[in-house]
Amino acid sequence: MFWYDHGMSGWGYFGMGLGMLLFWALLIAGFAVMIRIAVSDRDRPEPPRPEPPRAEEVLAQRFARGEIDDKEYASRLATLREIAPTG
Repeated sequence: MFWYDHGMSGWGYFGMGLGMLLFWALLIAGFAVMIRIAVSDRDRPEPPRPEPPRAEEVLAQRFARGEIDDKEYASRLATLREIAPTG
């Protein structure tokens, strides 16, 4: 039963060495991937923020939805252009 005097054969040493190499390769690759992800997230530019709609656009949208009538739209539009001229 105990042919090799409880020792490990050459294949056992080969398997153990291969397992150790595989373990360290996976560990180093995992660290490299984590570092790459951390660095790439930091270098990515932020997306541009959309500009808020101008007051005239909001007024036009309210008129289009029927929230205000044409007289109120014209009155408010004249007031907006009088206070803050576009340029």
